[in-house]
Amino acid sequence: MYRTHTCGELSINQVNEPVTLAGWVQTIRKFGAITFVDLRDRYGITQLLFGEDLNATLDANPLGREYVLQVSGKVQERSNKNANIATGDIEIIVNSFKILNKSAVPPFTIQDDTDGGDDLRMKYRFLDLRRNAVKKNLELRYAVGRSARNYLHENNFMDIETPFLIRSTPEGARDFVVPSRMNAGQFYALPQSPQTFKQLLMVSGYDRYYQIVKCFRDEDLRADRQPEFTQIDCEMSFVEQEDILNMFEGLIKRIFKDVKNIDYTEQVERMTWEDAMWQYGNDKPDIRFGMKLANLKSAFLTGGKIAATGALINGAGFGVFDNAETVLAIAAPGCSEYTRKQTDELTEWVKRPQIGMQGLVYIKCNADGTYKSSVDKFYPEEKLKAIADAAGAKAGDLVLILAGREERTRKATSELRLEMGKRLGMRKEDEFKLLWVMDFPLFEYAEEENRWVARHHPFTSPKPDHINVMINNNPVIENAEKYLEHPYSEIKANAYDMVLNGNEIGGGSIRIFQRPLQEKMFAALGMSEEEALHKFGFLLGAFEYGAPPHGGIAFGFDRLCSILGGSESIRDFIAFPKNNSGRDVMLDAPASIDAKQFDELQIKLDLK
Repeated sequence: MYRTHTCGELSINQVNEPVTLAGWVQTIRKFGAITFVDLRDRYGITQLLFGEDLNATLDANPLGREYVLQVSGKVQERSNKNANIATGDIEIIVNSFKILNKSAVPPFTIQDDTDGGDDLRMKYRFLDLRRNAVKKNLELRYAVGRSARNYLHENNFMDIETPFLIRSTPEGARDFVVPSRMNAGQFYALPQSPQTFKQLLMVSGYDRYYQIVKCFRDEDLRADRQPEFTQIDCEMSFVEQEDILNMFEGLIKRIFKDVKNIDYTEQVERMTWEDAMWQYGNDKPDIRFGMKLANLKSAFLTGGKIAATGALINGAGFGVFDNAETVLAIAAPGCSEYTRKQTDELTEWVKRPQIGMQGLVYIKCNADGTYKSSVDKFYPEEKLKAIADAAGAKAGDLVLILAGREERTRKATSELRLEMGKRLGMRKEDEFKLLWVMDFPLFEYAEEENRWVARHHPFTSPKPDHINVMINNNPVIENAEKYLEHPYSEIKANAYDMVLNGNEIGGGSIRIFQRPLQEKMFAALGMSEEEALHKFGFLLGAFEYGAPPHGGIAFGFDRLCSILGGSESIRDFIAFPKNNSGRDVMLDAPASIDAKQFDELQIKLDLK
């Protein structure tokens, strides 16, 4: 056999036992007539001691880093113990060894504090995966998946695979398409999700389905996106929204316990989409800290009622506020002592292209009860105090104010809030806060197309009390400027997102399960009856054969792992990720294919 034990399991209890180990050479340290070698495998590191009798053999057959080595010897207690590794109490006195395979000099050091850059490590990803830091990420990923499977199995969910080669239904992100050799001129698509298949499984009577499944989207990439990604995909029959929320709160709490040993016992907060947008500026708020947004221009929500505050800032002759569509503020706690250099730096931060604002106004709420602002000449101190009060500021706080077009200003203020939360240490990696965001609009208005589009997907049901609004009204928008007055703009979706620390980790809805309502939804999205039948006739037909009420959710598996692992990038938790251009630099993919393959597919390439 190649080994009797792994490099991570030996302890003081095995002293004097004969063992055989196999692994990779991590480091070599020569001290006169003896040599120490750290041998590494997936499970850990064990120190080897080559005595005088083997040194001559080592000189004739020198070891190098990443050589694959087999050794036999006896376990002995170390005189200089290493508390940083699990096997630090022992070492192996080697009596024989065999080099199983030599290694070229690695292009970077295989250790946590590696000297390899990101591109180099991705090119040699098979070496990067040997590093302990990467191994821990994959171990965490495995633990999350194992915990999810155990929980879902215990709750009678059945793991059912669905196809990867399906038909393209362009609605949302771009599909990856696959040419069919046996059906010339026709193409499969890779699924963006198993959405319609899991609904068909509900029609088939499999009332609790799940799958940890690959999904594919041909879209621009960033730190939390990959062209192929993994979902924990789930669906249930004969359920209402409350059943879904309770079931999958339980799933995430179970994962917290199994993977991080965290007992998440508190009630998961729930928030409407409207409140999230008003109070935090986005639909996935980080609620680990306060610093809520205040709308100073027209109104802000307080206790469910609209309280006008525009008089505080309008008509002071300060055009930045007077002419702005909206003016938003946050109160940064304990920051009134910021220097001019610090406030100037924040101003430059909001001017960055990715934030896109023209500038920043501040009000210092000094501890002695006075107020100092960058717009003192426009606003007397009593008005500065009123503005600060409207922003929820207290003595010692710094009010930060942005003004401009509503959508951009809201997004920028949301980003500023997150940045200040980070700077003030309020976004702790070891603190986890869950939130349900609900009652999203069912539709969004696409101005350039003058039509409604689904905010989630076209299979999401309206809230029960909004179904009649959808059925009894024509979706056509007569006047594009008045789309907010159309009844469809008020329809809420029976949908829910789970948010963790400001990241959407899961989203789902109660589905449409009756053909007339599904046809009405397709019509609202601008599909003709013929187009709906062409794209989704299989689903509409299935709804005529006793489709049960059903709903579900899908969790972003990669993203959940990255948050639990304290990383901003899902790539750190994927064994073989793509780079920011969607390329696998290790395989050099995507790549061209040869002429014979084009001929077999009956495809002619015409690059212009």
